[in-house]
Amino acid sequence: MTSTSASAGQRQRRGSTATRNGMWAGILFVLPMLVLFVIFRFVPTLGALGMSLTDYQLSGDYSVVWFDNYTRMLGDEVVLGALTTTLVYAVIYVPLVVVVSMVTALVLNRLVWGTGFFRGALFLPYVTSLVLAGVIWLWIFATDGLVNGTLSAVGIDPYPFLTGNQGQVLSSLAIVSAWRGFGYTMLILLAGLKNIPEDLLESATLDGANATQRFFRITLPLLRPVVFFVLVIETIAAFQVFDTIYVMTGGGPSRASYSLVYALYDQGFKFFDFGYAAAIGVVIFLLVFVISLIQRRFLDRSNT
Repeated sequence: MTSTSASAGQRQRRGSTATRNGMWAGILFVLPMLVLFVIFRFVPTLGALGMSLTDYQLSGDYSVVWFDNYTRMLGDEVVLGALTTTLVYAVIYVPLVVVVSMVTALVLNRLVWGTGFFRGALFLPYVTSLVLAGVIWLWIFATDGLVNGTLSAVGIDPYPFLTGNQGQVLSSLAIVSAWRGFGYTMLILLAGLKNIPEDLLESATLDGANATQRFFRITLPLLRPVVFFVLVIETIAAFQVFDTIYVMTGGGPSRASYSLVYALYDQGFKFFDFGYAAAIGVVIFLLVFVISLIQRRFLDRSNT
């Protein structure tokens, strides 16, 4: 009886030692990336938060102004207009890229041949330079460009893709960003579709469910965690849009495409108002965080 208890204790101690060794091995593997994250992500974030509370000069001198930059933002019509522009752009871009990615992923999931080729071909725009993509689409959307040239040839007036009102300009920019970015989102959704058991879909088919019913009753609920992740990363992309706007419109016409990141760029690198630029960056972070929480709450509620 005593020897049995001793053996059990020894096994328990060996198990605890193995668990600790495995934990430390895991920490050692993660440590390099963790150090890089702290140095290049966490520390700069804290630095931006601290800078937003100061009047930081290019010479390195600064004075603490506490929340003056944030109260100034409330009365800055340019920044408030940029906030509205960014929200409108996000409302257009996020549903567009998610729907296009979902449809493409569903089609690829049903292909029985050539899937590798089509995945690579559709992912190719994602690895294209944002500047290069902007230049190409600038030519396509120009007044005398490819699309309007074709419209003029058939007797249709040119469409003001980049020179019209805010809705027209932001929709055109959202199309460009969706074209470039949907390949990454498509692969994430495709990976989620591959993890859905075929037995469930086959059983639903035998019960008489059509394709639409199978998608909304089985596929979409099981994809909910993946969809949440996609919504978050695409919302972040929408609030961080800059390169496409910088190349194609420069924030115009008449600030119709002037986003929050563009305002941050102007304040920091054009007017050298680093404290105010940092405050805009903090506001962008908080907006994305709050919207992500709302998206999570909505998906959890849908799950119940």
